[in-house]
Amino acid sequence: MRKWKSGPIFGITILRGQLMPTPKAAQGCDLSLRHTLATLAYRGGKALRGAPEGFSAFRAGEGSRQAGEILAHIGDLLDWVLSQAQGAEKWRNAKPQSWSQDTERFFTALKAFDDYLASGAELHAPPEKLFQGAIADALTHVGQIAMMRRIAGAPVLAENYSVAHIEAGRTGPDQAKPVMEFP
Repeated sequence: MRKWKSGPIFGITILRGQLMPTPKAAQGCDLSLRHTLATLAYRGGKALRGAPEGFSAFRAGEGSRQAGEILAHIGDLLDWVLSQAQGAEKWRNAKPQSWSQDTERFFTALKAFDDYLASGAELHAPPEKLFQGAIADALTHVGQIAMMRRIAGAPVLAENYSVAHIEAGRTGPDQAKPVMEFP
């Protein structure tokens, strides 16, 4: 099985199976998985904090998932991506717990994956695959929870996330204060 190291390979792009020089504008534009996880922690924390009592059971519409089911699924995704990175891929469908327990699980799973990445241990899957699967899916679901908060009458303030103080390694519930929020 091929193993991948985390980190960029500058100057080379694979295009249609051929190694090609990377255009100068794209060189050095590697987005680390660790920064992506920190972004997920920041945005997720904002959507999860201050949810009203009973929000875990809220549904946006008949036949849709409850907010708590979505949050539990995010935890499943984060456990899964760590198992992929470690080379022992495993999926499990956890039953939703209380909102606070699943919020804790969210941050615990983010930290576990970030710690693995920070350790320099070998990745057993390409970083691009880890991102395009579980991490991108988790970002989508955080957006769903934020939208559901608005529908439930408990909106999360909008924010200019491009100026937020997000940094690799900050994956716990203690996130930086927002820089530029608006209604």
